[in-house]
Amino acid sequence: MAAKASLFFSPSECFLTTRLCKLFPTTQKPSFPSPSSSSITLTNVLNADAVYTKLPPRLRNARQEQERDAISLLNERIRREHAKRDHSPLRPAMDSEEADKYIQLVKEQQQRGLQKLKSDRARQGAPHDAAQPTFSYKVDPYTLRSGDYVVHRKVGIGRFVGIKFDVPKDSKEPIEYVFIEYADGMAKLPVKQASRLLYRYNLPNETKRPRTLSKLSDTSAWERRRMKGKVAVQKMVVDLMELYLHRLKQKRPPYPKTPAMAEFASQFPFEPTPDQKQAFSDVERDLTESENPMDRLICGDVGFGKTEVALRAIFCVVSAGKQAMVLAPTIVLAKQHFDVISERFSRYPNIRVGLLSRFQTKSEKEEYLSMIKDGRVDIIVGTHSLLGNRVEYNNLGLLVVDEEQRFGVKQKERIASFKTSVDVLTLSATPIPRTLYLALTGFRDASLISTPPPERVPIRTHLSAYSKDKVISAIKHELDRGGRVFYVLPRIKGLEDVMEFLELAFPHVEIAIAHGKQYSKQLEETMERFARGDIRILICTNIVESGLDIQNANTIIIQDVQQFGLAQLYQLRGRVGRADKEAHAHLFYPDKSLLSDHALERLAALEECCELGQGFQLAERDMAIRGFGNIFGEQQTGDVGNVGIDLFFEMLFESLSKVDEHRVISVPYPAMEFDININPHLPSEYINHLENPMQIINCAEKAAEKDIFNLMQFTENLRRQYGKEPYSMEILLKKLYVRRMAADLGISSIYASGKMVGMKTNMSKKVFKLITDSATSDIHQNSLIFEDGQIKAELLLELPKEQLLNWIFQCLAELYSSLPTLIKY
Repeated sequence: MAAKASLFFSPSECFLTTRLCKLFPTTQKPSFPSPSSSSITLTNVLNADAVYTKLPPRLRNARQEQERDAISLLNERIRREHAKRDHSPLRPAMDSEEADKYIQLVKEQQQRGLQKLKSDRARQGAPHDAAQPTFSYKVDPYTLRSGDYVVHRKVGIGRFVGIKFDVPKDSKEPIEYVFIEYADGMAKLPVKQASRLLYRYNLPNETKRPRTLSKLSDTSAWERRRMKGKVAVQKMVVDLMELYLHRLKQKRPPYPKTPAMAEFASQFPFEPTPDQKQAFSDVERDLTESENPMDRLICGDVGFGKTEVALRAIFCVVSAGKQAMVLAPTIVLAKQHFDVISERFSRYPNIRVGLLSRFQTKSEKEEYLSMIKDGRVDIIVGTHSLLGNRVEYNNLGLLVVDEEQRFGVKQKERIASFKTSVDVLTLSATPIPRTLYLALTGFRDASLISTPPPERVPIRTHLSAYSKDKVISAIKHELDRGGRVFYVLPRIKGLEDVMEFLELAFPHVEIAIAHGKQYSKQLEETMERFARGDIRILICTNIVESGLDIQNANTIIIQDVQQFGLAQLYQLRGRVGRADKEAHAHLFYPDKSLLSDHALERLAALEECCELGQGFQLAERDMAIRGFGNIFGEQQTGDVGNVGIDLFFEMLFESLSKVDEHRVISVPYPAMEFDININPHLPSEYINHLENPMQIINCAEKAAEKDIFNLMQFTENLRRQYGKEPYSMEILLKKLYVRRMAADLGISSIYASGKMVGMKTNMSKKVFKLITDSATSDIHQNSLIFEDGQIKAELLLELPKEQLLNWIFQCLAELYSSLPTLIKY
């Protein structure tokens, strides 16, 4: 019978001890396994004739810490992979029933994401079918312009030249061909074929250059790029699914649906638009019908009614006895939210609204903190200070986040931590690329409000080089019709210079400055005077970017626009045009020759997206310009340049629709058979050096049986305490790693016959292909084949057993690195 890699001892060989293993402190005594299955005995260990080095432990450690062996490299690789992800690497795998239910939910979520957020394309597609996307990301060749960059799925990135008639060799009838320029020549393909294989390199109207064009003579380079993109997409899908499943596991009782909610809704003084009604319905359903905490994005332009959606959600939660937190990026916006909420809830004396801000004295803040903790405040409004450790909530039920993209790294992490326990509603006119991405894939519930209120008219956008005459003319036009003007600069330095210039130009007009570093009472007073109309021109930084609703301010001047982000400019432009008057946004840049390509793209995008309700489209454009970034970290600048955005999305939805084909079912660790007989003999000096060798080896087996992370921790603790192990102990550890990795990969047995190594597995051929496509080592990628439910490798020669173990260890380590691309259960 082939020996297995279990490390068991008979009772006669066990030194019973009450001393606990120092590697894993615990309050329980170690338990020893039964004597029936032993492969490495104490006799083998004690009879070892190898001599362990006689260097003192400290010197031995110093020397051997410099040696980076295969186990250390594997541990580093696994830790590095999981460090890229927000969630814990120790999250347990799901069972098969849970997985099937979950995969169905993912597909439903995907369809909701496709329908709601891509409705403009969906209207042009086929009727809704739960199994198929309702639109295609492929491009209609007739919509391309000469010079546009396109992606051919099989050839790569090229430049569209045009469409011309030509006569094929085997016909006399001319047909239309699409001509595409590549790095080494021109290609032509029939229009019908092109419509099945071509994608835009970026979203419509983008002209961002790819790094290189592909070669017709060498499609292997493109295939490598495409495969790299496919693997990256698959990893994103797995991460998203695990995050989503984690959220689905969180439970809370649905909120009661009461007549008071309908009464509260009836107080809304306007007729809701169809999109608003849908958003109201979505949020009400999330709160009153679902047991999972809500995590919904409300995406809509400034003034389109996002706040009313939030107010109704707040009422539902607060009337059920829970607290609601409203988080705003600036104190100016927080104050406005406080005023709106206070007025709307003024009919409900039982519901108390509080504002926590730097406008308050220390004693006022302490009083508010106490009231929040005791539950004497029901709705708490404020800036990021609400996320601090000192704020203790009595019974928080809802978090409303306005303009999430304005918060910093730490604040976003804190916001994310709330999502596992409370309902979260995010309001945004231009969601950040990562948020948009989650919404597009359906992993983030989203409601899009794109219908403007009936009285709203588009904002006229004027983009030009800066001149004082143009500034004076724009301001004079607004003042002459009785309005007010925002004058925005990217930084505080320069505000006084503009003030001096405008006071000379308009000596009888009240002008003021506002920025975030002003004394709080002064800032509050300035904003209130501007809102009342006492101040006609407000010179400010982007502190006014979000949410301010000043009806009679209908001209905004933005200087040095190249220093603002696209979403910032869109938000700033939205400060005007809140009434029925035509509003103007004047965007001034110093000199186009000084602008970067990205700055020029942003300005062109803003100029094109001038219609009402285009915040979502603008965020798409922003995503095209900036890339997706690291979806699960805070880096916002990414690169989808490998394949282009449209092909990227198509691969994403393909991956989602086939997610049930890309899952690996692990086998129980004890059932994994390693049928290669290797019995390493530990050096007697090393045995003497260990305080309790049997218990330590038993701990190793127990760690491996639990999971790979416990085995990694065991190995690292062993080396910290006793130094680098001798070669025979390393072989013993490698056997444990091999069995652990194999079990996780669904490999139930490993055996060798001459030069052939075989691994019996439950994985499918598609999973095997995805794993080998993900592999970074060509050696293992090319040497493995999948045949009759087995992974096989034919070696060049028959290896000694220890070398064979090392080869299997390296091979499995390479396959194991692909696990993040697979759903595991």
